[in-house]
Amino acid sequence: MKKRIGIVGSGLGGISAAIRLASSGYEVEIFESNSYPGGKAASIEFDGFRFDAGPSLFTMPFVLKDLFTEAGENLSDYLRLYRMDIICKYFYSDSTILNAYSDTNKFADEIELKTSDKKESVLNYLDYCKNIYDLTAELFLFNSPSQINTYFKARAVKTLFKINQIDPFRTMDKSNRKFFSDEKTIQLFNRYATYNGSDPYQAPATLNIIQHVEYNLGAFLPEKGIHQITQELYKLALKKNVNFHFNTEVKSLVSEYGSVQTINTSDNTYNFDAVISNSDVNTTFQKLLNDNKTFESKRYQKLEPSLSGLVFYWAINAYHPQLEVHNVIFSTDYKKEFEDIFKERIIPKDPTIYIYISSKFNQDDAPAGKENWFVMVNAPYINEQNWSDEIKSARKRIVDKITSVLGINIENNITGERILTPLDIQNKTGSYRGSIYGISSNNRNAAFLRQPNKSRSYKNLYFCGGSAHPGGGIPLVILSGKIVSDLIKKDIK
Repeated sequence: MKKRIGIVGSGLGGISAAIRLASSGYEVEIFESNSYPGGKAASIEFDGFRFDAGPSLFTMPFVLKDLFTEAGENLSDYLRLYRMDIICKYFYSDSTILNAYSDTNKFADEIELKTSDKKESVLNYLDYCKNIYDLTAELFLFNSPSQINTYFKARAVKTLFKINQIDPFRTMDKSNRKFFSDEKTIQLFNRYATYNGSDPYQAPATLNIIQHVEYNLGAFLPEKGIHQITQELYKLALKKNVNFHFNTEVKSLVSEYGSVQTINTSDNTYNFDAVISNSDVNTTFQKLLNDNKTFESKRYQKLEPSLSGLVFYWAINAYHPQLEVHNVIFSTDYKKEFEDIFKERIIPKDPTIYIYISSKFNQDDAPAGKENWFVMVNAPYINEQNWSDEIKSARKRIVDKITSVLGINIENNITGERILTPLDIQNKTGSYRGSIYGISSNNRNAAFLRQPNKSRSYKNLYFCGGSAHPGGGIPLVILSGKIVSDLIKKDIK
């Protein structure tokens, strides 16, 4: 008989694990409380506008290609990926406007033109970021560092002997200041800590690996937006006979004699040979397992959650040629912004504003002559804030800043609005305290603190998704699905 695998949650990590396991002959069922797949990579539509609900940029396309190949399919038969010419357009408080080109030479020229830093410094910096990737990817991205056999691979041994080169003992900010002197350049590269939900003034410089991935390997978008990745993975999963249970809340996971093999939903009980949680790690332990006692659960509860986000989805009755698909309006005091988030635990008084306009790439996402604005600011994880007051005042500051920096009276052009708050993120996706990326990496040991893909406390329980190893973001959660499927294929035969 086929071995049966149950998966809690249909995020991209869970779907990718399901595809791999089903392609290897396992019988797979996914339980999803929402009426749609994708988790944070969902889609929102109203008044003729469509928005990617969460992730807005895609990197490491070979990860997606490998998934389709393992399933016996060609990625190109499902979707096309386009490399962005301008990854992001940056607006600074001193009126500087800087285009982050995907061509690294052109990008370095732009930094030399717009700041006091030299082209050579940028290229040397990107080489440094590449070296971190070359030393760490095999150990920390493509394999599970919690499995002892990982450390006997040649590349892992090489990494351990060159530990200083992966820069784990300096913060991202301190490392970036060794390469650059202009605050605008430093702020641009410090921003990449937020891709991991962290503070660049606390997070280890090892996270500078992200800049290599985005600039040297490239930033991409599917032709119909990020949600197309969700749609095509869902189609592939159905083709592989993965069974989805939508609108089905998992009430509990049952542990018998230290083994988790039973899923209880609101209307049924299902037995499996193994269970994968694609839900948040803390939610899994505390809510689904009612576990506050095991070392694994208590350890994770003590770790600081990552930042959250406040998102406004605006239907805009105008077209703005001065903006790109991805735009960032920086705060004046970046360090204070992160102190507001992680120390004061408030939405920053002067937030950095991210504006994603997918209709500039896919015109079907908005009516002709109009735009769909995804407007996001970083926010603290849930901690007894008065969100109603916080959101009201934050919205005013965001509108005022856009008006001031861009010279756009945006309020008069907003014809429709939806809002995603940290509370919504918690309620819709099960993310503990609304954190987007599980735990923060505001610690030099962060790579070793993230939840392993295989539980240490329960047999037959596995984890994938943004709160588990290797972390958040589309390529990493897809890799988490690969790692967990490889573990199960080894353990459950």
